[in-house]
Parts: sequence; structure tokens; C-alpha cells
Amino acid sequence: MTWLKDVIGTEKPIIAMCHLLPLPGDPYYDRDKGMDFVIAMARKDLRALQDGGVDAVMFSNEFSLPYLTDVKTETVAAMARIIGELMPDIRIPFGVNVLWDAKKSLDLAMATGAKFVREIFTGAYASDFGIWNTNIGETIRHQRSIGAQDVKLLFNIVPEAAKYLADRDIESIARSTVFNNRPDALCVSGLTAGSETDPQVLRRVKQTVPGTVVLANTGVRLENVEQQLSISDGAVVGTTFKYDGKFENHVDPKRVEAFMGKVKSFRAGLVEKAV
Repeated sequence: MTWLKDVIGTEKPIIAMCHLLPLPGDPYYDRDKGMDFVIAMARKDLRALQDGGVDAVMFSNEFSLPYLTDVKTETVAAMARIIGELMPDIRIPFGVNVLWDAKKSLDLAMATGAKFVREIFTGAYASDFGIWNTNIGETIRHQRSIGAQDVKLLFNIVPEAAKYLADRDIESIARSTVFNNRPDALCVSGLTAGSETDPQVLRRVKQTVPGTVVLANTGVRLENVEQQLSISDGAVVGTTFKYDGKFENHVDPKRVEAFMGKVKSFRAGLVEKAV
């Protein structure tokens, strides 16, 4: 049994993304509608995800495009306000992801009581955001200094829109990341949000570090969820829950219900096999 059961309540969990609209300071923030509209839309998506039966939710400033690797204070403040106002509505475990700033994700987690964060914690990359570097030693020391040692760290080891500067195979990356950094989970992604996680890459990572939680991080859909969960320990799901399966849309309750119905049947089958 993994920590997923203790923190989220089930093995093979589905962590649903609650994508926030552009925030104050973002290029596409709608000043006329303001923060009240952002909060209202986040509440609507959250309720649709929870009512559809997802196991956990992760709040992310997904529409703060183009992303920063040193996020501005106003972004974190806005996310804290949103989560604070949604707190009476949150019925399931939640995490946060401040794209793409590991230390500020931890700050937000401590301010809101989030159980986990997902980030790019390790590596150096050539990316759409320029040369992208990280400092895991500094980040972990920051985690400890603010008392966030119980916040689970989900390491995205296949960053979206980026490539490792060093030519390393995925097995080497997974093995050294686990040895050096003790991640709570490794997230394996496709090229962008909504792009399918390559099942062969996912399998190679899981076989390399069988004692570490491995999550399918993008592109898990109704058509492939059983295959992805048969390999991974769970999945982070966002785009497929949207109307028409489009990244920029809001959550479609019917898509969530259909997806989670299939997931629950799959998990029930695993229990029957174990018995």
C-alpha cells in the first residue's frame, strides 16, 4: 500500500485539475469581470469535479500563460484568496501547483493546507520559457524551513514544452531522481496538457523505480484510462474533463461522471482479483 491511500483515500486515485482563469498580473486577466468571476468559475468547476466523483483536486494557475519560472507575488496572493473562498466547498483532499515555481507552490500549500504539490523540482531544460534551471537542494531546505515537510512532493520528470539539456534516458532520470531526492511521486507527461502520456515511457519508469509512486500526468482519457491505470499508480486528469475535451473550456459534469464510472469499475476489478 502506498501513501496515496492514507492521503487521498484510495489506491489508483484520480487527481483532477481545477484550472484557474488568468489572474491579476497575467496578460489575459479580464479586469472588467475581475476576481469575483474567477472565483465563481473555479467554484463551478470544483463542484462539477467533486460531484462527478474524483478522488482529489489540484488547483493550478493554468491560464497564467505564458508561464513564469519565478512567479510574481500577486499570482500566489490571488490563488490563496481563491482557495480560501472555496474552502467551504472543498470536500476532498487537494493540492496546488503554481506554474512553474516550486518554492511558491510550497508557500501556497502551507497557507491553504494543501496535501501535495506538483512541480518541476529537478533538472535543467531548454524550454518554451527559455533556459530553465532548478535547485532541488534549495527547494527542500525551503520546504523544511516553512514547516511543509508533510506536504507530498509530486516530481514532474518529463516537463511539458521542455527538453533536458543533457542527453539522458528516462530510466536514468527516474533512478537518479529517486536516489538523490526521495520524491513522493514521479509524474510522467506528454508534450503539453492533454497530450497522452506514452504508455511505454510510463512502464519503463515504473519498472525502474517500482517502490516509488508513478502517476500518468497528461492525456488520460476515457478511452485509455484502464491501460494507463494498469501501469501507473494513479493519474492527474484535466483536459478530458472539459467540454468537448478542450483545454481552454470549463468542466463538463457528464464527462467527469462517465470517466469516474469507468475508473471505479476498473478499481473494483482489481479488488476482486486480489481476493
